[in-house]
Amino acid sequence: MSVWSAIVALAAKAFEPEATPASDDLACAPQPGDVGFTAAVVGLAAKMAKADGEVSPTEVRAAAQVFRPPPGEEEAFGLAFSIAKQSVLGFESYAKQIGRKYRARPCLLEDVLDGLFHIAAADGVVGPREIAYLKTVSDHFGFSDSEFRRIRATNLGLEADDPYAVLGLFPGASLDEARRAWRRLAAENHPDRMAERGAPPEFVAIAHDKSAAINAAFARIRAELESGGQPRAVLQKAAD
Repeated sequence: MSVWSAIVALAAKAFEPEATPASDDLACAPQPGDVGFTAAVVGLAAKMAKADGEVSPTEVRAAAQVFRPPPGEEEAFGLAFSIAKQSVLGFESYAKQIGRKYRARPCLLEDVLDGLFHIAAADGVVGPREIAYLKTVSDHFGFSDSEFRRIRATNLGLEADDPYAVLGLFPGASLDEARRAWRRLAAENHPDRMAERGAPPEFVAIAHDKSAAINAAFARIRAELESGGQPRAVLQKAAD
């Protein structure tokens, strides 16, 4: 059984011969028995915990919650983090491997990033080196700067009072553009869809937080634009 059972659980029904999963389930799941994917994600999780210079017990616990090893594989999972204490070198090869193979399944790649953000935030502080690590992984996964900006905002909260970041938009977007982005992201990240795919509680909790951020961002944008006010997000963000 794969060490990375949490993400695989999102498509557990797809691995049963008698099951007839929905296309959305398959689009967000790795290929059954993909050992290379398993090894790469465990490596990324371990390197994420090391990105700020040290592997804290809190980060190890967070990783074990999200990338949950099945019974009998805890020792192998712990070994990955022991190796990560030595260096973060090599993480880009893991990210490139996953990005190349699953570029057509962006929701799966975003699930991986969500898990990495969860590990990064476990000790209460997400520093510049951790953000740089996450951005590099995101780049190798094929996400654009605006997509990473959105994923970061939904996991870590708003920066510079910018609700547009949560919807993957830049200041100046129209209300119709914001509404379309909100509807799409709300559907993609709804906790019920995670639960239906068999996601573990930790991933359903992440989906709840993301959904709340998405809904709050749209509510703020709508209130500002319907009242005739100007977007309060820092315009410099659009030029960065």
